[in-house]
Amino acid sequence: MRSVISGGAGFIGSHLCDRLIAAGHRVTCIDNLITGHTENVDHLLRKPNFEFLRHDICQPLAIAGRVDRVFHLASLASPVDYLSHPIETLDSGSIGTRNMLELARTHRARFLLTSTSECYGDPLEHPQPESYWGNVNPVGLRSCYDESKRFAEALTMAYHRKYGMQTTIARIFNTYGPRMALNDGRVVPAFIDQALRGEDLSVFGDGSQTRSFCYVSDLVEGLLRLIESDEAYPVNLGNPAEMTILEFANEILARLNNGAKVSFGPLPSDDPKLRQPDISKARRVLDWEPKVSLEEGLQLTIDFFRKKLETPVSASIAARQERIQNRPDQAPV
Repeated sequence: MRSVISGGAGFIGSHLCDRLIAAGHRVTCIDNLITGHTENVDHLLRKPNFEFLRHDICQPLAIAGRVDRVFHLASLASPVDYLSHPIETLDSGSIGTRNMLELARTHRARFLLTSTSECYGDPLEHPQPESYWGNVNPVGLRSCYDESKRFAEALTMAYHRKYGMQTTIARIFNTYGPRMALNDGRVVPAFIDQALRGEDLSVFGDGSQTRSFCYVSDLVEGLLRLIESDEAYPVNLGNPAEMTILEFANEILARLNNGAKVSFGPLPSDDPKLRQPDISKARRVLDWEPKVSLEEGLQLTIDFFRKKLETPVSASIAARQERIQNRPDQAPV
C-alpha cells in the first residue's frame, strides 16, 4: 500500500512516516520545508519504500503510479509560524487542500485531513464535542490558522458529497512529543526549553486556561484508524485529561527541579480559555483513546529536547540538509 503524506517532514508527519514504513507501506513524503525539517526523516532516506519530494502543495502536483492513501498534514500549525506567514497558512488550507483532494480523487485514494481543535475557537461549550460549531473570531490574529482549517473542512466535505470520495477529518487537540520545534511558540516545547536552560517559565495570564495533552504516538494511531474508517464527519483526537497551564508548568518544574520558577505575562489575543476534547465519538467509531500517560510522554519529550540542546548543529548536518534539498529527485513526478 502506498501513502502520500503532505507535511511529512514536520512533527506529526514524520512520526506518521515512521509508523507506515515500519508497517511495510510505501511512503511518499511531501514538504516544502518552510517549517518541516529534513532531519526528521533523514533516517528514512535510505529505505527503499520511502521517497521525499520537496514541493509546495499550493503548486500543481502529480504523482506517478498507484496511490492508496493521502494524508494532508501540511500546515503552519504553531503560533510563531502562522503569525509570521499568515498568507501561506491560508493558502495551505485552501489551495493546498484542494490540490491534495484532487490528487486523492485522481487516484481514487482515501483522503484524511488533519484539522484542529482551533475550529472551536474560545469555546462556550465544554468539553468540546464534534457537534459544537465553535466560537471563532474570523478577523482576529489567529484567524489565518483557524479559518484555513475551517475552510479545509468545508472543502473536504464538498469533495465527499460531490464526488463520493472516501474522506475523513481529524480535529487534533494539543499534541506533543519528540521533533517539535523548540521555538514554535507552543506550550510544551516552550516550557521544556525554558526549564532546561534554567529560565523562568512564561505563563500567559494567570495560568487558569486549560489544555489537554496527547502524546504523538497515540495521535498517529488515531489517524491510522480514522483513515480506514467510513466516518466522513470530523472526529476529535486528543487526550481528555484536562489541566491548567499553571498545573502543567509546575509539572515541568517538578520533573527538572533546577531552580526555575513561573513568571506571568499578558494573555495573547483570542487565546482560548478552555480546551478539552469529548472523545466519545473516537471511542465509539474507532475504538481509540490515548494510552501514553503524561508522565511517560513528558519524560520521552524532555529526554529528546535535552539531547537536542546538548548537541550542536554541525557543519555536516547543515551540508547533508543542503544535499537533500538540492537533490534532482526532489521535483514532483
